[in-house]
Amino acid sequence: MRIFIIKRLLLGVMVLFGVIFITFVIVRIIPSDPATQWVGPRATQEQLEAARIELGLNDPFFVQFGNFVTDLFQGKMGKSLRSHQPVFKELKTFLPATLELVILSTFIGVILGLYLGVVSASRKDQWVDHLCRFFSVSTVSIPAFWIGLLLQFVFYGILDWLPLGERLSMRVKLFQEIPDITGMLLFDSLITWNMVVFWDALKHIILPGFVMALFPIGLVARMTRSALLEILNEDYIKAARSYGLSERIVMWSYALKNSLGPTATVVTLAIGFTLVNTFLVESIFSWPGIGNYIATAVIVLDYPAIMGVTIFSACSYVFLNLAADLIIALDPRVRT
Repeated sequence: MRIFIIKRLLLGVMVLFGVIFITFVIVRIIPSDPATQWVGPRATQEQLEAARIELGLNDPFFVQFGNFVTDLFQGKMGKSLRSHQPVFKELKTFLPATLELVILSTFIGVILGLYLGVVSASRKDQWVDHLCRFFSVSTVSIPAFWIGLLLQFVFYGILDWLPLGERLSMRVKLFQEIPDITGMLLFDSLITWNMVVFWDALKHIILPGFVMALFPIGLVARMTRSALLEILNEDYIKAARSYGLSERIVMWSYALKNSLGPTATVVTLAIGFTLVNTFLVESIFSWPGIGNYIATAVIVLDYPAIMGVTIFSACSYVFLNLAADLIIALDPRVRT
């Protein structure tokens, strides 16, 4: 087991180094001048030259890359060309909003996905099974931005039940004290028992949370159904049925428990996909998270911010893949 983990860690380090190098090369070959963005379009030639020296743009390519990697080991990601603030500090500011959205959407996706997968497998080839499969395929296939715009049109434009975007309404921002403990509004307002902020934040997170949950729902439902259909042919399932146990107990207590291995693997990868693909949803719903941050950085070609978010996303994916590998490795037959 130890050797298995070490191999996966080394592979993850190699992947991270490759991502860092490729990202660094791409941002250097794009035709743009970071010094101009740093000092502004009306800067003098002397100010531009001073900015190039400050940013290290006059150094050879591999010297710049070496300095960047050295700064990474020290926890530095450079400064944003747009705000002149450390990228690491800005990521810490925007990350809680994204984590809150990802955690909620993953929770919804796992619960609904497991339920749909069990219902679909227990009624194989019936109309319920076909309906569940159609829904799961649709959630994976339909673009998230299209669903987001449709839900905004229905629940805000027509029904006026839910807000259009943002994390809080302007009224709550002006007249309520916003708790700031972890940066996740639902959790912070709940532990401080600020129910006005809690209910307002809950209303604002429903639409973007549901849109982001669609992909995990479909993925978990399909994987759960496939795993259950294989397990239901096992001898111990037939024995449980022969003992007169109800189908509900057989499905939820015996079969589902043994299908959670591959399903957990899919969940970890779905979390990674959700985390690094939030920019569309956050842009549509004006959600102040990392997705919105990177979308703005791409528009203005803020290279340090782009590289910071890319490296963070790569680290998240490597960590989640390692978690998925460890879940699979619980089966001794895999560690060969």
